[in-house]
Amino acid sequence: MAFLHDVEFWIAVAFVAFVIVLFRFAAKRVGDALDQRGQGIKRELDEAQRLREEAQALLAKHQRESNEAAAQAKAIVAQAETEAGRLRTEAEREIETALKRREQLALDKIAQAEAAALAEVRNTAVTVAIAATRQLIAGGLTAERRDQIVDQAIAELGKKLH
Repeated sequence: MAFLHDVEFWIAVAFVAFVIVLFRFAAKRVGDALDQRGQGIKRELDEAQRLREEAQALLAKHQRESNEAAAQAKAIVAQAETEAGRLRTEAEREIETALKRREQLALDKIAQAEAAALAEVRNTAVTVAIAATRQLIAGGLTAERRDQIVDQAIAELGKKLH
């Protein structure tokens, strides 16, 4: 047991005892610190997972809203095309009605003008007949001459009526 008197032995024993005591007290603190660090990391991971799920939910929501907006836009375009077609058809119908109305007005004006011209021709024929009658009565014409004037008036009447 000569080693019990050796200084180096006692330094080694003291060092091992110091390390054991230090390990006993420090191990708990190091373990607690590592546990706290692990719990902090776990909390951060849980928070990151929660944020990820939240981001995915927001992304899905925005994708749904985008799809709904696209569907609404398509519906609006389809409705606008339908409305434009209806308005085009309605406008064509109105134009056709207006053209028919104008055509009928023109035909009515033509008919009125024809009636006015025919009335004027008749008035002229009556005036000619009255003038011829006056000549016959006033002139004391012979019967032969009267017949000739009446025949001439009748012949002119046909020309003036047409």
